[in-house]
Amino acid sequence: MNAALLAGGIFAGLVLLAALFVVLPIWRAQTLKQGQRVLLLLLFAVGLGAVGGGLYVASGTPSLAVRALGTPRDVPALIAALAWRAREKPFDSGGWALLGRGYLSLGDPVDAAAAFKRAISTAPPQDQASLASAYGEALTAAASGVVTPEAEAAFRVALHGNPRDTAARYYLGLAYAARGDRTEALAYWRGLLADTPPAAPWRAQLLDHIAALSSQSGAPMPDISAMVAGLAKRLESEPDDPEGWQRLVRSYAVLGDTDKARAALGRARSALKGNSGALAALDNEARALKLN
Repeated sequence: MNAALLAGGIFAGLVLLAALFVVLPIWRAQTLKQGQRVLLLLLFAVGLGAVGGGLYVASGTPSLAVRALGTPRDVPALIAALAWRAREKPFDSGGWALLGRGYLSLGDPVDAAAAFKRAISTAPPQDQASLASAYGEALTAAASGVVTPEAEAAFRVALHGNPRDTAARYYLGLAYAARGDRTEALAYWRGLLADTPPAAPWRAQLLDHIAALSSQSGAPMPDISAMVAGLAKRLESEPDDPEGWQRLVRSYAVLGDTDKARAALGRARSALKGNSGALAALDNEARALKLN
């Protein structure tokens, strides 16, 4: 009995881990509404449970259920279930959008683009801008990072509906840079940089693009010191930002200002003294930068 309970517990844990592994990138997608994210999570969790659980019941062998959860072939079957649902409700733009996100999670941008295109055709006007942005991203991924004319048109639709759309401005910048139009590319990217939060994961790559293009065109490089100073000022009023403190300490160290890096480290430890995880991360950062 104890062995059976243990096997069942392990199986349940694997179901949850597998479901989270598949849907976490989709859950974080900003173009999906919260209800759609919840629906997708439930579909994946139930589907994984059904696949593994069915083998468990049929054979009475937990190892088969574990193998079912670990087999990549099962995930496409779950996407197929989403595709069936979308075809059953062909005018449900949310269902097609979920299917597009599912295909992207599998690394299938071609089918993702087809699903997003169908979603756009059935979506109300207020949802078309975000879907066009997702469609453009899928088309670009399908073209190995090249912003095709069709993708560029999709990004322009997205930008018309939402002038602050992050993906549209980023990829339109890439399109202009590829054509050698540095002025337009830098205009898109600098505008995007001004609206980009310090913690945004794409900020560093955006700065690299701006720096590379600026050096080619003879335009002034971004003022990194001013950006670091801006981050320091923000942390004075918003100190509960562990990642922000780590970036500030690292930035000072990279700029060669060890004294400011150590001072920032001290302020960070004081501001985050109740957060043991953040303090541990700061200690690791300090060791890596040899600030201790």
